[in-house]
Amino acid sequence: MDFRFSEQEKAFQKEVEDFIKQELPPRYTEKSVYWPGGYGTIAEFEEIIPEIDHFRHRLGEKGWLTMSWPREYGGASRTHIERAIFGERMSYYRAPGPEVAVLIGGPTILRFGSEEMKREWLPGIARGDTKFWLAYSEPNAGSDLVSLQTRATEDGDDLIINGQKIWSSGAHIAGYAWMVVRTDPSAPPHKGISLIIVDNKSPGITIRPLMNICNRHSFNEVFFDNVRAPKKNIVGEKNKGWYYLMVALDFERLITPIGGFKRTLEELTQYARHTKHNGQALCQNALIRNKLAEMAIQTEVAYMFFWQTAWMLDRGLMPNIEASLLKLFTTQLSQKLAEVGMQVLGHYGQLDETSKFVPLRGRVCLGYLDCISALVGAGTSEIQRNIIAMRGLGLPLT
Repeated sequence: MDFRFSEQEKAFQKEVEDFIKQELPPRYTEKSVYWPGGYGTIAEFEEIIPEIDHFRHRLGEKGWLTMSWPREYGGASRTHIERAIFGERMSYYRAPGPEVAVLIGGPTILRFGSEEMKREWLPGIARGDTKFWLAYSEPNAGSDLVSLQTRATEDGDDLIINGQKIWSSGAHIAGYAWMVVRTDPSAPPHKGISLIIVDNKSPGITIRPLMNICNRHSFNEVFFDNVRAPKKNIVGEKNKGWYYLMVALDFERLITPIGGFKRTLEELTQYARHTKHNGQALCQNALIRNKLAEMAIQTEVAYMFFWQTAWMLDRGLMPNIEASLLKLFTTQLSQKLAEVGMQVLGHYGQLDETSKFVPLRGRVCLGYLDCISALVGAGTSEIQRNIIAMRGLGLPLT
């Protein structure tokens, strides 16, 4: 595997960077408190949502939201390496880029959806007009998602849905649920689940906010009371949703804010260079130097996993095990980086963004709280290790 960029790829990287610097709302990168890998700080600034929508639509106009999709569905037919270059630069600047519909729903529809479904949903996703939220987890179905209880029964051309979803990131700002429901309770658990798109405006849907550990509204609990959804919104075949979901989860595990790790490490390094303790720059402390050097090494390893998955996709390979490796390594890196950040900042690391003395806008304090969510979303670290052990090493399920 040779991950050196071609001249064309280098030119594209510069084009993306120039675009971000020109189009991103002023001081967005500095204002953002997003911690790479976390789910609790990913909520956007409410006061500049119009600017964020404008930025995303500009990306859609250029075909960059869905750059590796075929042109007939609104994509730009670019390589997956170019898509990875775009994602790396976007995350480096903490820019609001593609969301669930683009990153998870669209690729799954491309692979399993009917031609009618592709024509109906993909153009709106590519433009940035159609947004999904993940309606997977339930109060008693998280890592053991096959035990989900939300039911959908047939009534003419519709499914009638009853049940509850929880930890629903972005349900309050998205337009549609990308949802798994049980459509055949008599079938074996894996064979009675369907994947369906449900309009948030449907009667019977109630969305209640859940404040996360960072005191932000990113999560929700969502209730479905006799909600009607057309059967034509079922992705692929009815009762085969579990298998589509496994692929969709691989797409989710490939969503890695890799540039955000590098940006955060650079900010911590700059802080260590310019901050003195007992008359000496923090960077001269051997313990701090070693910890930052270790983070630099692990960040480079994460980059190698990241480029590897794009390289595989360009060769028609589905990085199943590699997606779990990438997800496991980077979410653990999220936690390690937060711990090192707290050690570098010392007592200042406990200050949040409301303090006038806070360094780095309180990002480290929030990151220390938020990094735990990185180890849970898209499948816990334990789940990723099981996948690597069984599918990668051929070990038996214990």
